[in-house]
Amino acid sequence: MKLEGHQKRLTVFVGEADRCGHTPLATEIVQRAHRAGLAGASVFRGVEGFGASNHIHTTRILSLSDDLPMAIVIVDTEERIQSFLTELDELVTEGLIILDDVEVIKYSGRSRS
Repeated sequence: MKLEGHQKRLTVFVGEADRCGHTPLATEIVQRAHRAGLAGASVFRGVEGFGASNHIHTTRILSLSDDLPMAIVIVDTEERIQSFLTELDELVTEGLIILDDVEVIKYSGRSRS
């Protein structure tokens, strides 16, 4: 797959404790993005944050949280991202979903041996 130039970046912010059935929500989103044929997805675990609930989640030892912020980032064409948004709407009941324009400079994978 060739991916360069003007594309879209989809970022989904959820909590580490969020689930889809017994599966962590971030894992479910990545698996569905893979099945949908999107260019790629990465999950980033935050060390501290708060959202709409206004409760601070942190890794600091005195107030250690079991629900740290997670960000799932997906970059692909606008068409592919737009079609994936309907699936996300069913999955993400609490969190934040943002979409912005990006300029892809390089997208290449490892060669398979």
